Amino acid sequence: MIQIDQTLISDDIKEQFFVCDLDKCKGACCVEGDLGAPLDKDELADMEEVIDVVKPYLSAQAIAALEANGAYLLDEEGDFSTTTIDNKECAFAFYDEKEILKCSIEQAWRDGKTSIQKPISCHLYPIRVAKLHDFLALNYDRWHICSPACELGEKLSVPVYKFLKDPLIRRFGQDWYQRLCEEIEHTQA
Repeated sequence: MIQIDQTLISDDIKEQFFVCDLDKCKGACCVEGDLGAPLDKDELADMEEVIDVVKPYLSAQAIAALEANGAYLLDEEGDFSTTTIDNKECAFAFYDEKEILKCSIEQAWRDGKTSIQKPISCHLYPIRVAKLHDFLALNYDRWHICSPACELGEKLSVPVYKFLKDPLIRRFGQDWYQRLCEEIEHTQA
């Protein structure tokens, strides 16, 4: 385990390989699971704000789910997640021309229509962040639907922390990421 300030980083994040392979998984992480994407409280206003921006990307079913339920839901444990369509796919997801599920928020961001990128939990996946008293624990989440990503990451020799460079910098900052890289390189030397 690596500690940087108030973050505890699982060794799996430096040791496991990962590169999303959307042609094989078809964006299954946007539809599998019990809930939508986990949201931090500070993301809730952004999620509400972006609904009108992303509607052109969405199906009628997704728009109806967002209009009926809003951008997010509060679960029994007091956690927030994106609204889903019939408790399945994220209401912010859309199918592209290859029938791959993609994030409408990220697409609108790429198209220059919003400054909101996408929920940080999605951007950081397969890393999940958990609160442990005064610390944030960063853990690698193993999920069978990501087997193609593990295989491609191993083939290309890309560890999780390098694949997720941009979202890690987005969440924790450039200095934090540089310290993570230095710590990993130091322990591997």
